[in-house]
Amino acid sequence: MSDQAERLINIFWESFLPLLRAGVAFTIPLTLISFFLGLGLALLTAIVRLSEWKLLKALARFYVWVIRGTPLIVQLFIIFYGLPSLGITIDGFPAAVIGFTLSVGAYGSEIIRAAILSIAKGQWEAAYSMGMTRSQALRRIILPQAARVSVPPLSNSFISLIKDTSLAFVITVPEMFAISQQITAKYYEPLLLYCEVGLIYLIFSSVLSSFQRRLEKHFDRYNAK
Repeated sequence: MSDQAERLINIFWESFLPLLRAGVAFTIPLTLISFFLGLGLALLTAIVRLSEWKLLKALARFYVWVIRGTPLIVQLFIIFYGLPSLGITIDGFPAAVIGFTLSVGAYGSEIIRAAILSIAKGQWEAAYSMGMTRSQALRRIILPQAARVSVPPLSNSFISLIKDTSLAFVITVPEMFAISQQITAKYYEPLLLYCEVGLIYLIFSSVLSSFQRRLEKHFDRYNAK
């Protein structure tokens, strides 16, 4: 084995633990917190857009339009670097959570709204015939069925989010990609280290994809009944 090959192997193993530690300490928590907050926001937005409240519908539609129509990195810059000019200063991690939550909320709301609209109108009518209000029908009849339809696209959004968190390095969050840049500056081996951090993202995404398949099978079992 040449000296260069041995050096690269040593760099790989020396950097693996710091990268993995950054993933566990920042990337995964950032993903989980943002996704579940965003999921709640998505559900609320979808329900508002299907409601009869014209003003709230317009606000929800405007929010989705803005978030879907602008780059995520621009949104992060506005939250972290732009808001201080208005006297609003937010630390890196909370700013990243806000940015990713807003993104998940906008895209997820379209998924949930489409899932709700896919439920046959007869389901609503049957619920009303049993004396349920609109909110009761939505909660007891429509949303459980819509959840099954939403699982695959929402799971894909979750997997995409764990990769999108790499953008948090631009607002000083020390997640995996930020750490890989620091290590690269030390060893001057960008190809090796960027491939290594890509490998760790791939491992995380593969594990999540496995959970996604199990979740889909779980819901398919109920659909079969």
